[in-house]
Amino acid sequence: MITLPGITIHSKIYESLASLVYRGIREQDNCAVIAKVLKQDYPSPQELTRYRQEYEITRFLNIEGVVKAYSQQDYQRTLVILLEDFGGESLECWMRQQLDFCPVPLSVF
Repeated sequence: MITLPGITIHSKIYESLASLVYRGIREQDNCAVIAKVLKQDYPSPQELTRYRQEYEITRFLNIEGVVKAYSQQDYQRTLVILLEDFGGESLECWMRQQLDFCPVPLSVF
């Protein structure tokens, strides 16, 4: 897990080849947040630029249903984006739970 100043991280909720996603609480106002961090210890300049652009684009989108970007900060040798946590879960987890309750034959898909 990661340690961010002013953020209490509770759990890792997703991992891809490029990033790690954590759920936590911002201590100053008890606000639920998602922390998305680049996974590589030494991301390339291109990856850092793409991540900065992702933050900038997301932060200016003021559209209902689009997750809000709160801030971006340096973390060790990479970047972390703090996002709104609306309490959702990944589609992968949701599908896994649904299949546990009601197995669906693959021929349906």
